This record gives sequence, structure tokens and C-alpha cells, in this order.
Amino acid sequence: MILPIIGYGDPVLRKKGEEIAKDMPNLKQIVSDMYETMYNAYGVGLAAPQVGLSLRLFVIDTTPFSDDEDLSKEEQAKLNGFKRTFINPVMLKEEGEEWGFNEGCLSIPEVREDVYRHERITIEYSDEDFNRKTEVFDGLIARVIQHEYDHIEGILFTDRLSSLKKRLITKKLQNIMEGKTRPDYKMKFIAKKGDNVCF
Repeated sequence: MILPIIGYGDPVLRKKGEEIAKDMPNLKQIVSDMYETMYNAYGVGLAAPQVGLSLRLFVIDTTPFSDDEDLSKEEQAKLNGFKRTFINPVMLKEEGEEWGFNEGCLSIPEVREDVYRHERITIEYSDEDFNRKTEVFDGLIARVIQHEYDHIEGILFTDRLSSLKKRLITKKLQNIMEGKTRPDYKMKFIAKKGDNVCF
């Protein structure tokens, strides 16, 4: 089922996600709905807070990046078909040089800015079957994971921008909160008077 994506300004995007119990009912369905929602919006990652669930869960599929002709064949091959579910992840290490990349977010449509992140990460997480894993990722895969991990910590990519950049996008963010933006996917916005508006 395709879920509405929560727009910038909703308090759920600022909450730290809660740990998920192994016996949580409907978890497989939630994960399935999140993938369907992400693909419908042409995203490469989606975190539970973005569909209104304050949980430590996100899904990614970096396949769309594998078409980027600026990347090496090796990098394209790594990205193609890389699909992963992260339950109760813990970021153990972020290392290497920070590098910039133009990021966007399904909860913040029509806003894209360069964000600097570490090139390599070590993360511990459970998969859909609650097998605990520790893995090292680098490049664009690491970046997508870091972006989604921020979501379950209540952090948005716009928080990582300079004061000047933040000022320059203030009007766009206000428009999102007021439901004045119309992406090609279903969204839920906070209206002026604090009411949720769905489009």
C-alpha cells in the first residue's frame, strides 16, 4: 500500500525513532509498504518517520544511481540492485574525508542542496528477519544510509546546511509546510493553522 509521505514541518520528523521489538505486529507489512511508497516516489531511501511512524527503521535501494554515467563501472555495479532494510540500526563509525553531494528528500520536495558527509561508515543493524549484522559501506551507499539514519535521529539534511543556505531556502520550506508544493506522489502537509492537509 502506498502511504502518504510526511512533509517538512511535521513534528514526527523531529522525533528520535523508537526501538522495534522482534515480535512487533505488522512489521513485514510496514516494510513492504515503505518500499512501495519509496518506489512510487522515485526515491532511493525512506525512513519510518517519513510515513508518520516514529520507529528506528529505514529502507534503501540505490539501483537508480547505477545509471549515473559519471560513476565508474565498478561503482555502478555496486549500486545496481543494492536493496536493504535497516531495523534498529546503530552507527558505529563515520570516517574518511567528508565529500559533497547534491541531496534531496521526499519530505522536502523541490529543495536540493550540497551536503557534506563522511565517505565510509560502519553500521550495526537487524535485517527483516532480525538477523543482527555489522557492515562497512562507502561512497553513495554510505551517503544514502547516513541520510536515512539522520531521519531516525530527528535530523533533516537541511540541518546540515550553512546559515546562509538555510536562509535562502526559508520560503521553499514555508511553502512545503503550507501545502503549496505539488510533488508527483502522495504527501501529508502541515497547514498554516496546524491542520494536516493531504494531497
